[in-house]
Amino acid sequence: MTWHFDNDRPIYTQILEQISFLIISGQYPPGSKLPSVRDLASEASVNPNTMQRALTELERSRLIYSQRTSGRFVTEDQELIRQMKEHIGKEKILSLFRDMEQLGYHPDQTISLINKIITFKNGGEA
Repeated sequence: MTWHFDNDRPIYTQILEQISFLIISGQYPPGSKLPSVRDLASEASVNPNTMQRALTELERSRLIYSQRTSGRFVTEDQELIRQMKEHIGKEKILSLFRDMEQLGYHPDQTISLINKIITFKNGGEA
């Protein structure tokens, strides 16, 4: 995985978001074992304490869980994963509508543009 970090937000928050995305997108399937803190920290080029902090937050959200001597695993609660996926999807859509509003688009115009893109993507004309 390639890790991308912005300088304007805490790294642990961005790690949390990126691992959450990997889980809800199925790249880390339910029940799968996560790499160790050290391996993840090395891969992301961050301090292991920063990675540990992000993983602790993911445990609080119940998206992952620890087994004492075995490591960390992705939840098997598919409903929780579905809910988180929907939550993140809604946030992205709201962000899109805010951005489009700043460009001067009315929500109906944004939806119309989205429909044009979908039609084009499906082989029609944009």
